[in-house]
Amino acid sequence: MIHQLFEKKEKKVEYIELIYDLIFVYIIGRNNSLLHITENGFVNYKAFLAYVLCTLAVIQIWNYTTFYINMFGRKGVRDHIFLFVNMYLMYFIAQCIQENFEQYVMQFHIAWGLILVNIGIQYIAEMRNHTADVWNKDICKRMLIPLFCEAAMVFIGGFTTQPLSSVLSAIAILAGIVLTMLGRRKSPGGQIDFAHLTERAMLYVVFTFGEMIIAVASYFNGDGSWNTSAVYFSLMAFLIVAGLFLIYGFVYDNLIDREGNFDGMLYMLIHIFIIFALNNITASLEFMREEKINLFPKMLFMIGSLVAYFVFILLLKSHAKCNCKPTKKFILCVCLSTVIFIVLMIVFREAMAINILISALYVFSVFIIIYGFYAKARQENPDENDSTNCEQQAAR
Repeated sequence: MIHQLFEKKEKKVEYIELIYDLIFVYIIGRNNSLLHITENGFVNYKAFLAYVLCTLAVIQIWNYTTFYINMFGRKGVRDHIFLFVNMYLMYFIAQCIQENFEQYVMQFHIAWGLILVNIGIQYIAEMRNHTADVWNKDICKRMLIPLFCEAAMVFIGGFTTQPLSSVLSAIAILAGIVLTMLGRRKSPGGQIDFAHLTERAMLYVVFTFGEMIIAVASYFNGDGSWNTSAVYFSLMAFLIVAGLFLIYGFVYDNLIDREGNFDGMLYMLIHIFIIFALNNITASLEFMREEKINLFPKMLFMIGSLVAYFVFILLLKSHAKCNCKPTKKFILCVCLSTVIFIVLMIVFREAMAINILISALYVFSVFIIIYGFYAKARQENPDENDSTNCEQQAAR
């Protein structure tokens, strides 16, 4: 009954949202550049910390904006103005992401805080449209808490010195995630169009893959000479990117219940870390032929980022169609493939040419496992109406 009361036409992704995403593509590349600040064969730990915080902060900004558009976006002048203001502020964040990033801490935090305040003001303005709709007015009020609390911590972090500034940034990001999830659970308002959320998340992932493809181009010398090593490494890197893309695309098209009745919070949170893992994989591919990077961080980045990507892909099982819920046998096969991958990477840690081949084989082994599982699930349960099946099973 409640579902029917709130039923509305599916929201389509608009051109303005795609334009907004382009600034995040630019920042992905800027963030990854921090990992090329090395010291004694390792990534500088301060640069790595800045990379992690910048990446998570930027993805969270995108997340906040996406949820607002999903619930209350109307393609109006006000929405466009607020989006373009945030896009411009993102340039100030991007400028701070460079080798001497410590000199831009204040600018980074001020721009970050203003973006959060900007999104908060949108919710305040939106409340006027829900004077008689207490549930949606309630969700607007509840979203102000994480946005303005996080903004306050971010502003304070901008006027403190390191390492306190980094600590406050990490706490602000975590507080924003926790307070948002708590607010959503306590309010029935703000109906989510889950299909729109999944499409927005998918497009961000696609843009991230675009940055990975650009990274593969760095393997070529650019002088026109034939280089067997460059061809081999670029081919393996391309296969890894293609395999990862096939896995995500297959899961999105065939396993995710896009018509399901989900609030979208967990789905988007998982995607924060999927995108973060993909950014790390991009850095791993760039490290493969970097002689100034020691073997240990090269191997650690590749293992950690690939395993993290698949862990969070598997966590999407909570949003899978009923006939595609992962079984113990499926998870065991993926875990076994992962263990073999890690062991082989350690054994051949001194041979990057073998390492990157093992990584490509691991990626496609997981794809084969996922594809085989889905084919078997569809064979055993050919009913296409998976959402109806879920509701019937829940009723029983």
